[in-house]
Parts: sequence; C-alpha cells; structure tokens
Amino acid sequence: MPIMGDGKPAGGKPATIYDVAARAGVSKSLVSLVLQRSPRVSDQRRTAVLQAIQELDYRPSTAAVALAGTRSRTIGVVLDDFRNQWFVDLLTGLRESLQDQGHRLVVADRFLNTGLDASPVEGFLSMRVEGIVIAGEPETDLAVPASMPLVIAGGRVAIPRADTVANDDRTGGAIAADHLLDLGHTRIGFVGARSAASDERRTGLEARVASAGSGASVVSAVLPGEPTEDAGVRAVGVLLDEHPDVTAVFAANDVMALGALSGLAERGLRVPEDVSVIGYDDTPVAATRYVGLTSIDDRSVEIGRGAGERLLARIADPDAPAREILVEPRLVARRTTARR
Repeated sequence: MPIMGDGKPAGGKPATIYDVAARAGVSKSLVSLVLQRSPRVSDQRRTAVLQAIQELDYRPSTAAVALAGTRSRTIGVVLDDFRNQWFVDLLTGLRESLQDQGHRLVVADRFLNTGLDASPVEGFLSMRVEGIVIAGEPETDLAVPASMPLVIAGGRVAIPRADTVANDDRTGGAIAADHLLDLGHTRIGFVGARSAASDERRTGLEARVASAGSGASVVSAVLPGEPTEDAGVRAVGVLLDEHPDVTAVFAANDVMALGALSGLAERGLRVPEDVSVIGYDDTPVAATRYVGLTSIDDRSVEIGRGAGERLLARIADPDAPAREILVEPRLVARRTTARR
C-alpha cells in the first residue's frame, strides 16, 4: 500500500501489519513478535517497530497477530447466560489472573446464537484462541477439540482432560442449614432447578439438617429448566401449596431467591417475619440496601482467578493430569433471615 507524506497509508485506509513491517524494514512475523512482547527481538528492531506503529497509528487486530505469529494471547469464555450476575465477579477474577500475562478475554453466551445453529466454540477456534473457559455446566455439544486447553469454572460436570475450579456447593448447603437451624427454623424449604450445582446445594442442606438431630426437616420444590427469577416464583408457589408450614426458604441461587421473595409477597407473607429467605452466590443485587438478601458467598472472584491460573498452567503443560479445585463458601447474613 502506498504511503503518504505524513507516513500514513494512502487512501485513508487503516494501516495493516504489512504496512508496519515495510515502514520498520522488518518482516511481518517480527512485528507480531513485538506485539506479543517477545524477548527474542533486539532493542533496535523493537524500537523501529514501535516507532512505525506510532507513525502509522496502527491498531492491531487479534486475528492479524495470530495469523502473523504463533500466539493470539486470547482466551475464549463461554457463559450460560449474560443475565446472571454471578458471571460479573467470575470475569473479574479471570481478568485479574490473565491480564498480567498479556491475555485478553473474548466472551460468548452459549444460548445467544442458538437460532443460528452456531456454537461459540467455532467462533473461538476461528480466532485461534489459546484456551477456553466454560463458566457453568458444560454441554457435550460444545465440541471442544481435544488439543484445546480447557477449564470448567463453577460447574461440577467432569471432563477427563479439563481442570475444574468450582465452589464447594455441598459445603455451602451445609452452611445455609447451620444458619437457619441456629435461628430456630425446623421446617426448611428448598427451591431449585435441575442442575449439578443445585443438586449439590440441596444435598448439603439435607445432610446437615438430618445430622443435626434437632427434629428439623427439609422439603423441596425442584423445577426443570434454568434457575431463573421466574422459576423461583413458580417453585416457591409449588412449595407453599404442598408445605404451607415452611418457615424458611433456601434458594439454589440469588436469582431464584429474588423470585421467591416476589412469590412470598404475592401471597401476603412477610420476609423475614413470616418466612426467612437465603440465596446463593452473593451477587451484587443481594448486597443492595433495597434487597438485603442473606446469601452464601461462593467467592466467584476466587473461582475466576483460580480458573485463569489453571488455564495458564494447562497451556504450559497440556498433558498434565486434570485437577479439581474447590473454593470454600461463606455466609453473608443480611435482613432476609431472622430468628423464628
């Protein structure tokens, strides 16, 4: 491409990696090495490339760097649902662990393009990502190549070649049980969805209540589908229809807990005077003054940070045995739970 007198490409077109290489008098592969901060480039050539980038106002694209070099320094992240605030903290932790190594995140919702019959993994592969993080419960139809470094963050469905970093959901259920039992509740309801995390949390609740020997019991309403706010409304309705004597509700996540709060209000029940409610994940909405939801903090920032660290380790050693790391949750008591 011809260069104008001011050093920029003629025709007003954005500069390319080839323009930078020509300006600096080096190959496009060497430009890519500079963009990747490789130590294999001499100071003289690095300075020439950086000067050419500045003069041409070059803005490198991830694809150009990947094609011209050997590494894209891009990590693909597959989310279950952008609407779930749990992912906000998870992505924060991921970013913290990966940005120091110069990696960038590309995020996709696995349900966003279902109408187009498109998998987010296909898009990641075309971008030559260096690894993939699946946040939530992995689906078998994602078809991640065996050679791709893979980490499951937050989900407990094991994939033989993938590391898993997740919250210890069963312990979290036990912590919720201890809190409600300490407040004197003896009839505890659980509302959830059919997922591995929901099942683990319910199991932890039931086991701790059963072992307490206090005469308390657990009843459940577990619905098919996703653990949404609407599912929480419907589940607490089913629970109260069948067990109107419950004095506390433990929801599988904060989103369902919000639905439970709405469902209880629609029936004229006060929280926490009539029914205590506890959620899970300690999302930002739980901490708002208006909601003040008691919740189990799954420490999703730490999950994200750990997932990033494990992915970097797997990129460095693809053949290492898969590991499972569980992060211990903790109780955050607010105003939706009270003594019975």
